Amino acid sequence: MEKITVSSQPIEGQKPGTSGLRKKTKVFMGPHYLENFVQAIWNGIGGAAGKTFVLGGDGRYFNERAAQVILRMAAASGAAKVIVGKNAVLSTPAASHLIRKRATDGGIIMSASHNPGGIDEDFGVKFNMANGGPAPEDVTDRMFEATKTLTSYDILETQDIDLSAVGTTRVAGMDVEVVDPVEDYVALMEELFDFDKIRALFATGFKMKFDAMHAVTGPYAHEIFERRLGAPVGSVLNGVPLPDFGGRHPDPNPIWAKPLVDLVMGADAPDFAAASDGDGDRNMILGRGVYVTPSDSLAVLAANAHLAPGYAGGLAGVARSMPTSRAVDRVAEAMGLDCFETPTGWKFFGNLLDAGRATLCGEESAGTGSDHVREKDGVWAVLLWLNILADTGKSVATLLSDHWMTYGRNYYSRHDYEAVDAARASEMIDALRGKLIDLPGQKFAAGIVESADEFAYDDPVDNSRSERQGIRITFEDGSRIVFRLSGTGTVGATLRVYLEAYENNSDKLHAKAEDALSDIIASADQIAGIKAYTGRTAPDVKT
Repeated sequence: MEKITVSSQPIEGQKPGTSGLRKKTKVFMGPHYLENFVQAIWNGIGGAAGKTFVLGGDGRYFNERAAQVILRMAAASGAAKVIVGKNAVLSTPAASHLIRKRATDGGIIMSASHNPGGIDEDFGVKFNMANGGPAPEDVTDRMFEATKTLTSYDILETQDIDLSAVGTTRVAGMDVEVVDPVEDYVALMEELFDFDKIRALFATGFKMKFDAMHAVTGPYAHEIFERRLGAPVGSVLNGVPLPDFGGRHPDPNPIWAKPLVDLVMGADAPDFAAASDGDGDRNMILGRGVYVTPSDSLAVLAANAHLAPGYAGGLAGVARSMPTSRAVDRVAEAMGLDCFETPTGWKFFGNLLDAGRATLCGEESAGTGSDHVREKDGVWAVLLWLNILADTGKSVATLLSDHWMTYGRNYYSRHDYEAVDAARASEMIDALRGKLIDLPGQKFAAGIVESADEFAYDDPVDNSRSERQGIRITFEDGSRIVFRLSGTGTVGATLRVYLEAYENNSDKLHAKAEDALSDIIASADQIAGIKAYTGRTAPDVKT
């Protein structure tokens, strides 16, 4: 084996977003593309020499090949050790836990999260810091700057490293330790939740379905739900990870997980159902005859987390992303907890978690988590729900209804317009930005606008400021519309429109969300001209 220096040149467009760099798989497979970005990671973190990293991914197409490249580059750059999941697989929360447990210098996660996988679909790479969380903006900015100037990268010429068996191999002075991707994560879950109580729930005949969507959580779900907790074999659906996720879109929402939604709404519905995404950090929660919005899920978990052993001492505080409904705010107020409103992106929760200011965090895009790792965690959320159901003896529908009776209901929906022409989407946002000063006092279908602004966040821990984090329109009755362009897609732009209305009349808590929000939906188009700018008459996804 020999270390070589390969000449290269800057490649445009390698700017990491909220969750690293995502592009089409064939782009990553192109000459020098992956290598350039990995070298930019090393440059952005002050080099790899003498450091220990975690490496793993969600098993999508190109995952194993990319892992071999990263390992060879780490060895050539003087890294001391890389801890890698067997077959280069680790769920994102499991990777975060491993970084923290083994006190490494960070880790590289290969994933495009909820985006489709395959040679013609998406791939992604992101760097997580020593705290287990995504790299903050100052670090990703350094990586991006490095992509603009690098002229070469170092790599080891060697045969592929065997990642199929647990154990340690020495490669050019660097240790490669292959670990079971499930073992450490399961041990952590057993510390946080009452497995005996959940096991007793299943022993009563309680039925559950968990759709792993042919993604990374399949092995975790089989081990935890079926083997450790005693759920009947077959409780885990689509549990074999596939490089293309079986041709499915691994995004746990009512559109892409429709078969599961149809199941819980049918005659032979299970008591509880859930799904997770490509890399295992998102979740969707359902009960017999009911879909739980991510915003409601966060609020219910915050109100009941103390029932699980890991949170029996109470919560330090809660945090939500700005577009997430304010349902959890009402729980926090009632419980006397601090509630933080942050920009979208899990990295913004990291500072609050590290400082002990928050215990539970969540965002409307099906992501919830706690201070046990520094990523959102789909399987963790499912286990917390199961712990609460086991402790209360209530159904999902009853638990949700009781919650609304106590706190009121924040009717909520997210409308996604995917693969919109990026220039037109930006024009719409720019035009909307220019209207903000004049909107207060104007009347639309939803009523009179009380305030209109563009969200900016001042981090209470490190005092950094993040601007242009989404446009908020608030009406006099507290209803809200939020407009935001998402950076997680790989084609065009995704326009996300978040719609929210509060109701505390006990006779009006069980309407369909889209019906309750009809005036808010109409107002969104009146204000922003969505149809005119996007050419779309309806969103691609409603959650």
